[in-house]
Amino acid sequence: MDRTMSRGSVSIEVAVLAPALVALMVLAGVAGRTAIATEALEAAAHDAARAASISRDAPTARREARQAARNQLDWRGVSCSGAPQVTFRGSVGGRSTTFNRAFSSAVGQDATVTVEIACTVSYADIKLPALKMPDGSRITASFTSPLDRYRSRG
Repeated sequence: MDRTMSRGSVSIEVAVLAPALVALMVLAGVAGRTAIATEALEAAAHDAARAASISRDAPTARREARQAARNQLDWRGVSCSGAPQVTFRGSVGGRSTTFNRAFSSAVGQDATVTVEIACTVSYADIKLPALKMPDGSRITASFTSPLDRYRSRG
């Protein structure tokens, strides 16, 4: 091939490939942020359910669970778009029930509490105008923890 014919072809190749490489880096950032946020929400749900299960009554359990979740998310540096949504459920004797009813069950009866945390992770700071991307991704994690069978509940 003639040398004069191939001049400038590297510049054209770089100009064509550069946007694809930038888009790939942005998508890697989105995937990484989602993975980190998912792990943080799972840890927060675990801590929240455990904090709730060692509480003696439902109001204290809710307060302690929210605080444990917030501490875990703050420690891991996850910021949600808005406050994380925390949902509480319970079960008594293997049957689904309300969170309050789990705490009012009789001593000696199997009871569990479930804490679910939902958060929308924002991608606003890594968006590119040329790429059509969502503003964020909603991530949900839950964990169930048993109440102590032989401890009084209120």
